[in-house]
Amino acid sequence: MTAHVRGPAGARAVVAALGMAWRAGSGLTVAFAVLSTLMAVLPVAIAWCTKLVLDEIAGGRPGAGVTAALGAALAGCGVLTALGPQVVQYVRDESGRRIGLVAQDRLFRATERFVGLARFEDPAFLDRIRMAQRYGGATPGLVVSAALGAARTVLTGAGFLVSLVTISPWTAALVVCAAAPSMAAELWLSRRRAAMLWGIGPVERREFFFAELLVNVQAAKELRLFGIGAHLRGLMAAQRRAANAERSRTDRRELGVQALTGTTAALATGAGLLWVLVSAANGTGGAGDVALFVAAVAGVQAAVSGLVVELVTAHQQVLLFGHYLAVLDAEPDLPVPSRPRRAGPPHRGIELRDVWFRYSPGHPWVLRGVSLTIPYGSAVALVGRNGAGKSSVVKLLCRMYDPERGSVLWDGVDLREMDPAELRARIGAVFQDYMEYDMTAAENIGLGDLTAMDDRGRIEAAARRAGAHDAVDALPRGYDTMLSRIFADPAEDDGAEAGVRLSGGQWQRLALARAYLRGERDLLILDEPSSGLDAEAEHEIHRGLREHRRGRTSLLISHRLGAVREADHIVVLDGGQVAERGTHAGLLERGGIYAHMFALQAEGYRQGENRDADAPRDRLSGTR
Repeated sequence: MTAHVRGPAGARAVVAALGMAWRAGSGLTVAFAVLSTLMAVLPVAIAWCTKLVLDEIAGGRPGAGVTAALGAALAGCGVLTALGPQVVQYVRDESGRRIGLVAQDRLFRATERFVGLARFEDPAFLDRIRMAQRYGGATPGLVVSAALGAARTVLTGAGFLVSLVTISPWTAALVVCAAAPSMAAELWLSRRRAAMLWGIGPVERREFFFAELLVNVQAAKELRLFGIGAHLRGLMAAQRRAANAERSRTDRRELGVQALTGTTAALATGAGLLWVLVSAANGTGGAGDVALFVAAVAGVQAAVSGLVVELVTAHQQVLLFGHYLAVLDAEPDLPVPSRPRRAGPPHRGIELRDVWFRYSPGHPWVLRGVSLTIPYGSAVALVGRNGAGKSSVVKLLCRMYDPERGSVLWDGVDLREMDPAELRARIGAVFQDYMEYDMTAAENIGLGDLTAMDDRGRIEAAARRAGAHDAVDALPRGYDTMLSRIFADPAEDDGAEAGVRLSGGQWQRLALARAYLRGERDLLILDEPSSGLDAEAEHEIHRGLREHRRGRTSLLISHRLGAVREADHIVVLDGGQVAERGTHAGLLERGGIYAHMFALQAEGYRQGENRDADAPRDRLSGTR
């Protein structure tokens, strides 16, 4: 991916920004354009009024009426010049705010088209999204402002240039020739700066990672226990130094180029001024011409300088806006059928048929020819060592990815033929990497089914089933307690009511309550639903889950094999393949992988019990 946007792509970005501005507020856009035109005309009008007044006075017979009219015109232009910038600034800011709101909404609407996870696990595309978030909201407004600003400076410059031509055509040509290299150089520098910003993206991302890690509450214990804060701070500083070095190199390049072009323009202007002064001394020009020349040259230079600034701003913003448009234009990561087949309850069950899957062509196969069935109304447990492919099966069932070979069938219908949103509406799940939302307890549960967000009865019922009600009810504000302190205002409230933090087990119960809130779903996926709980809580949770999933189609994943022994079917994955399948008793009799894993876990419990039983005797005998 590149940061360069040229030709039709750049023009398209400008058109897209202008179109967004029009949709955000056509009236404001028109007002902005009218005000910009007025502000462009005022400097030229003031210069000509000044010239005419001086010529009237220098002529020796100034007409009172003409002089008064010109004075009134100058006064009026002065008032408009004083008030205009504030009005323009207000219109620009208001337009920018409205455009930013539209741009932000369009960006996140675009990300909703990514129905799977592939885009969000691609570092390069995440850089793209980060740039779009950082610049997309403000950039359209800045592009519009720069475009109208460029039009304003062109209009002003053209007016002053015509004024210069009336005095001396060759001085006008000299000023233009001196300004052209400056403009070309600034555009080149703008392209280089935008490329630099894109190039240091990965470095800044690493710096941000270390910075976040240093203040992350989850990492705080290890950082202090292991004494690694200074090490991480050094890594963060190294990334900042690398980024700063690139920025400094760009700044030095800009300084050199701008010094050269500025010197050239100043010499050309000095030559023109000398010629006009000599002409006035020789009587071939008047005082008004000198005043007009000085104003015109200053105006042209200001216009050229302003035009360069506006073009550079517009050019750089267009380059950055390219990242925003790239996200908007990105194809969906998974194909969605135009006429999807409707999903009903999986009466025939859910089947993975000869599924091969890997996360990209450069990665190894995670699943290799996996075939398994989750019969309707049955509980299937999926077990295996870490990396065996269990979580990948869950992602395929939720259609976060598509298999590279083979198919996943819902009652005989390939998931690729179904609407992903409708499919997921039929699934309830507790993921191993569940979310901890910085929201209230009620909202954390209600997100499981937005239709129940305002139904406190359903939310409390789900919390009771998950064993979370007592803990939530005891919070300072009960279900309305904020489960985060990141929004707390120390000036207003520094107590517990500003927000509380839950333990890992409490968070896991809330994640389970979200699954319970979804109610009668056709498939229930439980991926390590009790990994953060103590033995008593785990027993309680699994007893409730057994009741909840009785008669329902469910998939249970757990490393604790005692939690899956009552499943109707147990499937053992090993190295991305189905190694064994059967019931708990049958797999134990077979003496394979499952039996070995179960024996190891059981031995660990027996050893723990033996140590606990022997401990008092050891202490009495003095052997410990």
